[in-house]
Amino acid sequence: MKKNNVITFRVCEKTQKMMDEELDWCKREKTPPYAKFQAKDGDTVITLYESGKVVFQGSDADLASDFWITTERINSGKVDIKSSSSNKSDKLDKSIKVDPKIYNSSSIGSDEVGTGDYFGPIVVTSSYVSKDNIKYLEELGVKDSKKLTDDKILEIVPLIIKKIPYKSVILSNKEYNDNYNKELNMNKIKAILHNKVLYSLKEEIKDYDYIIVDEFAKDFIYYNYLRNSVNVVKNITFLTKGESKNLAVAAASLISRYIFIKEFDKLSDKVGITLPKGASDVVDEVAFSIAKEKGIEYLKDIAKLNFKNTKKVEEMLKNR
Repeated sequence: MKKNNVITFRVCEKTQKMMDEELDWCKREKTPPYAKFQAKDGDTVITLYESGKVVFQGSDADLASDFWITTERINSGKVDIKSSSSNKSDKLDKSIKVDPKIYNSSSIGSDEVGTGDYFGPIVVTSSYVSKDNIKYLEELGVKDSKKLTDDKILEIVPLIIKKIPYKSVILSNKEYNDNYNKELNMNKIKAILHNKVLYSLKEEIKDYDYIIVDEFAKDFIYYNYLRNSVNVVKNITFLTKGESKNLAVAAASLISRYIFIKEFDKLSDKVGITLPKGASDVVDEVAFSIAKEKGIEYLKDIAKLNFKNTKKVEEMLKNR
């Protein structure tokens, strides 16, 4: 009998906006009273209330909530988690457990950047880290890209890419907007891009122990996204907080961030202003000023139009 975990915590406005976008693909049509939305991801039902409280309920609630707990810690600096389980012996453990066998392996890992940013592209990278290069990367201070400043990333990634093989793909805003629809949502796009870079690197690297993806969907959902794809990479190990558990994933995360920063700067130069990252109210204001000057159609080339920011900009154009 499956356990029924319930995990509850509050999220800030920034995290709420990110959840609204990221979970759009699996939202239910009916919304409970006082809820902004309810979604079903695998075996877990996710309900975000107007108060900012979010509830994850189901056998995989711990897995489904893990990413958002980390995101809330990054966005607000803290998170107060309340959890319960129908299986009393099953205690929710939010500490990061590193498997030495996986950490110390020669592995191919992948991670992405840009999926939560209104402006800027999506960048997905796969990298290969052999056992011989683990110490070198540790000495550089390779960690999850979210824990490093952009300046630090710009400093160490040129050293990393000289040392390890990698493959990256950049999905521009125009390409994203041309392809995004109900059948091809954000998570499916991510799965396709992950598979592309993994397959490309796997064709060159034959001596590896694991292929690891920083988990954003359960494995059966991930492979379902790829059901119509060719050259699907199998035997993947999916890890939550993969950047902290394997250096190939960590390096992929950093390289993706490095490329994203460079592309983001190019985009800012193209627009003629310094674009803000993320999807906050500040982003709304900047997008509004751009649309007012250049027309809302201009956003198709520089922003992800399915984000709620676009609707807000449209309302601002009507009312101001």
